[in-house]
Amino acid sequence: MSSPHELERVRRKVEAGDVLGDAELELLRAEARRTPGPSPRLAVAHALINAGAEREALPLLETLRRDFPRDVPVRLGLARALLGLERHGDAEALLREVQAQEPSDPEVLKVLAVLGLRRGEADKARAYIKEALSRDPFDDEARLLKEELESADLPPPPTPQEQVLRPEFTAALAAALGRARVAFRRQGKDLLVKLASGGVGRVDVGSLYAAWCEVSGTEGLTAYVDALAARLGGLSSGLSAEGAALESRLRPVLRPAGFVARAVGALHRPGPAGLEVFYVLEDADFVRYLPESALAPAGLSAEAVDAAAWRNLEAGPTLVRPVVIDQGEVRLAETFSGLWAVAEGDGHDGARLLTASQRRRLVEEAGDAPLCVALGRRELALVCRESDAAAREALERLVPALDGIPGVFRLTAEGLSVA
Repeated sequence: MSSPHELERVRRKVEAGDVLGDAELELLRAEARRTPGPSPRLAVAHALINAGAEREALPLLETLRRDFPRDVPVRLGLARALLGLERHGDAEALLREVQAQEPSDPEVLKVLAVLGLRRGEADKARAYIKEALSRDPFDDEARLLKEELESADLPPPPTPQEQVLRPEFTAALAAALGRARVAFRRQGKDLLVKLASGGVGRVDVGSLYAAWCEVSGTEGLTAYVDALAARLGGLSSGLSAEGAALESRLRPVLRPAGFVARAVGALHRPGPAGLEVFYVLEDADFVRYLPESALAPAGLSAEAVDAAAWRNLEAGPTLVRPVVIDQGEVRLAETFSGLWAVAEGDGHDGARLLTASQRRRLVEEAGDAPLCVALGRRELALVCRESDAAAREALERLVPALDGIPGVFRLTAEGLSVA
């Protein structure tokens, strides 16, 4: 057990905003485990925030708020974490609630000033600091904030990003293809595009729209779809290669039952847990399904395609990384969180879970106990231990993307099954 002097030294480092070492953080965690009340756990949360690990601090602070709903320091700590996550609206609502309870508390005024700084609202920030200093002229933190306000070049309020719904995106892409004189036809939620090398390629509009959403703040919609149309117009089928060359580009993907109606003519077979296995050509930009009609010219059988696709995927396991789910968004975690992501981001991560090489990496991180799996995002697969009720609940609450697979599955050494 550590000495009171050492524990006090670590607490003072946290109060000063210093980043703790691993041993110091574990010292605080141990104190929180054996001491009742909010203060020890709140110190751990502030230590995580000081280290830039607000997402790890957030669940701890939310639990503290449930246990101590009227505790002002707890709610101020939660507001601080929300500010670090740029959830300014949530932070402000919480601060207004605290201010109504403690209108003259300088600690509340200082956090409101920080919120003003983050939003570029200089006048509001100055007013809060002026009021805080009127209550305690010797408050070092308030004086530092005053100096920051006097010297900082405050950023302007952020420009709202262009909000585009999927139907609007699809219409804009169709117009761009027309301008580029690329022959195409709508089929359900996909586009059939005439390829430069002849033949027709199926384009998954859902994946294209998801890619647009990732970069929508960097360029306008018209410029984006015009560039996309030019790339689509220059595609070749990739199917003219010899059998061995074609085999090297094959990868398996998991799709929900009934997906064949959206990928007419694409080679597929029944998969585990009621899912279907389709085959795609490796491509950094587009999802390109292998048509059954390509097998005979390449001298391949369906069995050979399946074996090659899984062999290729087996050779490419990826890292298993800790994540948290924050307001429906999956974000990387700094430390253990109970949730992991298999996230190569190439669209094959769901299928990658079924390979022996990826299973070994999962065992290294999560152990060899049964896992729960969510495939609601094509760009990653989420897993947690089946025994972790809180993590499993987080997976069940996560809303799948439009092109994702809904539900939670069970993964064991025997394979994937319905949970």
